[in-house]
Amino acid sequence: MPNVPASQESASPPPHPARPGGHAEGVSNDEFRAAMSRLAAGVVLVTAQEPPLDPEGPGGEDAGMTATAFMSLSLDPPLVLLSVRAGSRMDDVLTEQPLWAVSVLAENQRHIADRFAMKGRVSDRLLFRDLACARGEISGAPLLDGTLATLECRTEQRVTAGDHVLLIAQVLTTALPAADPAPLAYFRGRYRGLT
Repeated sequence: MPNVPASQESASPPPHPARPGGHAEGVSNDEFRAAMSRLAAGVVLVTAQEPPLDPEGPGGEDAGMTATAFMSLSLDPPLVLLSVRAGSRMDDVLTEQPLWAVSVLAENQRHIADRFAMKGRVSDRLLFRDLACARGEISGAPLLDGTLATLECRTEQRVTAGDHVLLIAQVLTTALPAADPAPLAYFRGRYRGLT
């Protein structure tokens, strides 16, 4: 054992002072947000149908949210990962409903991304009112027309991560449109096309 002076032996490392708008260690919230805004992401609409109050009755209200934190996770089995804010309406719905759907948005659907991402938004019923969609055969969730792809998923695992919940889900169905529209991306705090 090395010979350490008694004064150094019991000394603990100095505490890290909290940074303005941040945490004791690492970057501030603003620094983190600015750095991550440089990572381009695809934009999806996540949808689910609330479970019925009566098990033999009709399904509940549709719910939807715009997401950029959605990614492929595994090929065998086919798994995806979705991040939702803990305690949000979508978190509440997906806690009760393991079946949900994803519509990968095209560049000409940025108005839909805006609609489902706005703060203080109207009820989900009004958000879906004039959208052209079909019902997923397995999930019963709305699948938008004119998207790049649609997927139906079943949550396999929920993992709490900071102020979000990560949903690991198996992909049950996929569909591709006949046309091949340009994708919608999110970069530096704005929706953008790739052209």
